[in-house]
Amino acid sequence: MSAALIFSPVDGYTDLSTIGEALSPLDGRYRPVVHALSNYLSEAALNRARIHVEIEWLIHLLDTQALPGAPTLTDAERDYLRALPRAFGATHIQRLAEIEAETRHDVKAVEYLIGEYMREATKVLGDSTHLPELTEVVHIFCTSEDINNLAYALTIRSAVTNEWLPAAARLTDRLVELVDAGAHTPMLARTHGQPATPVTIGKEIAVIHHRLTRQIHRIEQTEYLGKINGATGTWAAHVISVPEANWPAITRNFVEKLGLTWNPFTTQIESHDWQAELYSDIARFNRIAHNLATDCWSYISLGYFHQNLSAQGSTGSSTMPHKVNPIRFENAEANFEISCALCDSLAATLVTSRLQRDLTDSTTQRNIGVALGHSALAIDNLVRGLRGIDIDAQRMSDDLDTQWAVLGEAVQQAMRAAAIAGATGMANPYERLKELTRGHEVSAESMRDFISGLGLPDAVEARLLALSPHTYIGLSETIAQWVHEDTLS
Repeated sequence: MSAALIFSPVDGYTDLSTIGEALSPLDGRYRPVVHALSNYLSEAALNRARIHVEIEWLIHLLDTQALPGAPTLTDAERDYLRALPRAFGATHIQRLAEIEAETRHDVKAVEYLIGEYMREATKVLGDSTHLPELTEVVHIFCTSEDINNLAYALTIRSAVTNEWLPAAARLTDRLVELVDAGAHTPMLARTHGQPATPVTIGKEIAVIHHRLTRQIHRIEQTEYLGKINGATGTWAAHVISVPEANWPAITRNFVEKLGLTWNPFTTQIESHDWQAELYSDIARFNRIAHNLATDCWSYISLGYFHQNLSAQGSTGSSTMPHKVNPIRFENAEANFEISCALCDSLAATLVTSRLQRDLTDSTTQRNIGVALGHSALAIDNLVRGLRGIDIDAQRMSDDLDTQWAVLGEAVQQAMRAAAIAGATGMANPYERLKELTRGHEVSAESMRDFISGLGLPDAVEARLLALSPHTYIGLSETIAQWVHEDTLS
């Protein structure tokens, strides 16, 4: 390659890394949409959760008198300890970084930070406090994964409950609005891309709504597991140090006090199976929503959906001013695909750990926020895209006017039913309709002439003659209304 073609800071361009430009688009261009996830799934949020778990473990041990000879905490001491994770901020983040630079261990750095905080308790609580003497209780009987698995369970649960699920609900709420708006609007269906039995657009959106709602229901039922049973899951250090304590009961109570489900069957790590299940469900939600995005793109292309330019917040094409590009739906597609790739990787990787422990999950879990962030970004774009469209009933009606051939199915099946009921002259209905419709323009007149010449029973003939592509929608209108019923209970 010619030296003149190299694009590099060393060739005279500004080194953007020196001004802190974000490498990830989630922390740069798209941060305004997904920044709230940082409260739960950033490195700082993980450390805050670790501190919370460590302090609650210390309080739990002392409150349950699991450690013979240890003092009982006062209310003021409990409040002082719990103030640390509540106030956790920039100063603590910087101090943790300094400690970790020495320890080369992130959880050990958390332990030491808490120890420093406890040794300073006399400044607030006076000389009578026992906290400076209790630093050895911090992280007692714990391996790092005892703290990590609980911290991740708490932060993931909070992120899903407080951010991801509300975003998903905004999507399904908008779909209900579109279902209601289009419940009675007939539309030519397309199977294999070809004209097919008509539906209403409301019914089609109701199908997607139901699919997404089922996945939301699964995600809402996620079981967040946790453990705190030592280096290889046997409570070995616990029972050798304090053999008279009922450690399974003590630790179960602690895990359940955190609002998690206790898992007593572990190696050094909690197996992460619940995480794999969650990410698989989110990926499935993503793929269904991706299907919605691509269908909306197609409906816009067909003219069935009209885009409101001001609602889309877009100037359209950079060179063709007549265009309103469906960018929200395209952006949603791309971000759902990225999220799915990460969710699939998380689900596949986290269920495996060599023997009793390896560290592959450590790096993997640091990408949970990225996976959920791209999903949240995609959902946001999809919702904004859906809020910027109107249903063009006239365009759909115009298409139906040209597709009388779709009534061939209705006529064929009515002939079959009539034959079973005893009518004569109903033989070979499929072949007769194929001859009429396949490869031929079928008008209202030719279809009605064909129906009139079949010799159908009068009631059947009258029913078919009254039919049109606009009214051959079956129970579409009823199906659309089912979105207002609790079909999942």
